[in-house]
Amino acid sequence: MGKQHKTNTKRRRRKQYLKRKKEQVKASIVRKDSAPAKKVTKKAATKTATKKTAAKKATKKVAAKKTAKKAAKKTAAKKTAKKAAKKATEEKGEE
Repeated sequence: MGKQHKTNTKRRRRKQYLKRKKEQVKASIVRKDSAPAKKVTKKAATKTATKKTAAKKATKKVAAKKTAKKAAKKTAAKKTAKKAAKKATEEKGEE
């Protein structure tokens, strides 16, 4: 009978912990809404814009490399298929 004592206390502590966490989240949401919006300076705005454009360019380069690799694989596969077809027709012609 006394073995469930620890599980009950653990459950009770967990409930209390989750309750505290929910209250913290609610309080932080209220603080975010009540806090005044920060003014963005021109320098900061240009820095973030340049970072975003650089990131976009990098992703475009990666995408271009991937498509180039896929195209190279497809052409290689086509070439091998053509060679196999030629060999098969040559073998049929010899027989």
